[in-house]
Amino acid sequence: MKLLWLIVILVLSGCAGIPMYNDTDCSTIVECREIAEPIILPTHEELLNLPPAEIMPVVAVYQFLDKTGQRKQGGNIASFSTATTQGGTELLIDALKTAGGGTWFRVVERAGIDNLVRERQIVRSTRDEHKKQNPDDEEIKEGIQPLLFAGIIIEGAIIGYDSNQESGGRGARYLGIGHTTQYKRDVVTVSLRGISTLTGEILLNVQAKKTILSVGTGFDVFKFLDMDTRLVEIEDGEARNESVTFSTRAAIEAAVVALIKQGDERGYWKIQWAKGENDETTN
Repeated sequence: MKLLWLIVILVLSGCAGIPMYNDTDCSTIVECREIAEPIILPTHEELLNLPPAEIMPVVAVYQFLDKTGQRKQGGNIASFSTATTQGGTELLIDALKTAGGGTWFRVVERAGIDNLVRERQIVRSTRDEHKKQNPDDEEIKEGIQPLLFAGIIIEGAIIGYDSNQESGGRGARYLGIGHTTQYKRDVVTVSLRGISTLTGEILLNVQAKKTILSVGTGFDVFKFLDMDTRLVEIEDGEARNESVTFSTRAAIEAAVVALIKQGDERGYWKIQWAKGENDETTN
């Protein structure tokens, strides 16, 4: 009887670990879904709270590619899916526009420049045609404003994804009852550089890395009862893997913060530190 209650308690404790939807009970496992929520990373907060720039530089991002060549691991087999996100360009543009709450960089569109130029041609031809048909309409503007050019091009890539940088675990077993904990740590590395549009000289260059932690815990019971004629076997476990996409985003945001501080140190722009605020670049 005691063994039966032990099995019931273990089963119920395992169900408590199933994610709940809207903090309500689930009748089936399929209904146990987690609601969407915004992700606020420590690097995002640091980037967002940067003091504004004295003069906002105009920058362009053409591409920010995955150059690791790594494939996602599934057990001992590498799948066709890449290990890191292929949306690095979008993450970098988002980080540049987030810096200082949008008070740092004026980012011009270059990743989708073909679409932009095509749309501008449509606007120009539409205005010209309307002007020909309505020559007395003074509200219709002729032509279109020129594109804004960038003084600095931001280049770079995801340059490293190192699996099993660190791994380990511990466990114990007594009289057929055991508990184990295992962990694995991966590392993603990104590189950024700022290039002068007028001279082609590389003005700034920084790198940043972020660890990706995976942890798994397990509990099991393997025991013979009634003079070794009956077997009781129970297993329970849980694994949590840190998001590779969020870790890549954090590394990019940390690199943008380092790029801003490096540019301030080298005199390419100036951070408007608040009065009395500790400026690490001048100390």
